[in-house]
Amino acid sequence: MATKEIHSAHEDKMKKALEVLRKEYGSLRAGRATPSLLEKVMVDYYGSPTPVNQVANVSVPEPRMIVIQPWEKTMLNAIDKAIQKSDLGLMPTNDGAIIRLTIPQLTQERRSEIVKVIHKKAEECRVVIRNLRRDANEAIKKVEKDKTVSEDEAKKAQDDIQKLTDKYIKEVDQVMAAKEKDIMEV
Repeated sequence: MATKEIHSAHEDKMKKALEVLRKEYGSLRAGRATPSLLEKVMVDYYGSPTPVNQVANVSVPEPRMIVIQPWEKTMLNAIDKAIQKSDLGLMPTNDGAIIRLTIPQLTQERRSEIVKVIHKKAEECRVVIRNLRRDANEAIKKVEKDKTVSEDEAKKAQDDIQKLTDKYIKEVDQVMAAKEKDIMEV
């Protein structure tokens, strides 16, 4: 495998790690209603766990309210129970046709807890990116040892991998800072 192939394969993996971080941040409650809050909430749909957004229409009519309208009326109670069991800490209001979720203001204490989670997830993402750098460097050393590439090419490829790692770590920091700012905003 040439150094370019190693570089592009590891860049794709780093991109995916950043996408996973963004998705996880999307499910963190920022005191503002977004349909992505319900992505991890699973409801029992004819015996199989299914995300709420696949059994109902989820909309945000106001900044602090989510409205869930099941496609089948029989799903109302199942969705209600799934939301209550979830770690969202929200109490659904069921009027027999739709479910309303009112998002309360976050307390300063809860904001601090969420910021800790944000930092933890960012660090996990950085570790994944650093592990990918290590794997890429090992692959480069292997092709150098196999005499497929010269020592100079291998050194340049390792420098490129380091630049790529720095770029993605910086992006992780930017995403983390933006989410932290979003959470701490009153």
